Amino acid sequence: MTTPTQSASKVGCSGCNLREHCLPPGLSARDFELLETLVSSKRVLHRGMPLFHSGDVFDSLYVVRLGCLKSVIASNDGREQVTGFHMIGEVLGLDGLGTKQHTCDVIALEDTELCVISYSQFCEIAQKIPSLHVHLQSKISRKLLHTRKALLMLGSMHASERLASFLLNLSHRYEARGFSRTEFVLRMTRAEMGSYLGLKLETVSRILSRFANMKLIEINQRHVHILNTEGLRAQLSDAHRMD
Repeated sequence: MTTPTQSASKVGCSGCNLREHCLPPGLSARDFELLETLVSSKRVLHRGMPLFHSGDVFDSLYVVRLGCLKSVIASNDGREQVTGFHMIGEVLGLDGLGTKQHTCDVIALEDTELCVISYSQFCEIAQKIPSLHVHLQSKISRKLLHTRKALLMLGSMHASERLASFLLNLSHRYEARGFSRTEFVLRMTRAEMGSYLGLKLETVSRILSRFANMKLIEINQRHVHILNTEGLRAQLSDAHRMD
């Protein structure tokens, strides 16, 4: 197993511009002092390196500081199924909370840096900062909601709807992190997109080309420019239309 690089340098929460994504609001100066002892290291993964594998012992949570990762499970016939893509500010490792073992592989799609949070230490500090547990429960709830929406997408959406929904979701996630909602780089390959969306590689490429011909997007390799957000949203049926 490839071992991630771990740095002993401390990663401060109080000065981090991502803290609104992974910490509850309204923390006091004293709270931040406690949190500085919680996040005491970071891990650096190079493209293709695993953060953890299915079956590994769960002992930590991870917050993405830089980069992007994918979660993968193996099907019964040995094929890999992409189950999610994770970008900066997102918490990883929640899959291990119930069984104390991770249930998927998480792999870096590019050079990535993560904060490492000891879960046992997190529980100790959460006794002094109750809002931490509430915030974690909120993260779990959102994860369940995201999983339900993904199942809905796979079960009821047509291929073009799946891809339009995927691009709109990425747009929303980038905007929430202070980036452009109309121009971004796809960190995943088209094959990985297809695996996540339940589509063949050829179908993903064909629909992206169709969207480009319709002047909904411009795409140059992995660089996407959304030209017509409303037009892209119009690709969704009334039952799947986003607000």
